Amino acid sequence: MPSIFSKIIQGEIPSYTILEDEQFFAFLDISPVNEGHTLVVPKVEIDYIFDLEDEKLAAMMAFAKKVAHALKLSFECNRIGVTVIGLEVPHAHIHLIPIKQEADMSFSNPRKSFSPEQFKEIQTKIKANL
Repeated sequence: MPSIFSKIIQGEIPSYTILEDEQFFAFLDISPVNEGHTLVVPKVEIDYIFDLEDEKLAAMMAFAKKVAHALKLSFECNRIGVTVIGLEVPHAHIHLIPIKQEADMSFSNPRKSFSPEQFKEIQTKIKANL
């Protein structure tokens, strides 16, 4: 059974896409830790990120770097935090989160809530900086 991320990649579930190429897909997290929280996933469904071949993992990080650069330009933040947790969805993914301090990365913080219009504005802002 395809993961929710595979369904998003295939367009079966709508998303706020940030960037896509032949191998990877980046989209806004719908339950973000912070404004601009973006997920980067390989289009090939694989559960554990470190099961990716070395070349694919390196390419995924280079793809994530492009997205992180756009996030840094889009939001007032000190860094783009990067984390790989990967327990909630059995599909390898990287979280990119604009942060001002380390505590902004905590997944135990209350999640942000945005309207579809606000998500669209966030998406547009990020894409303008790619």
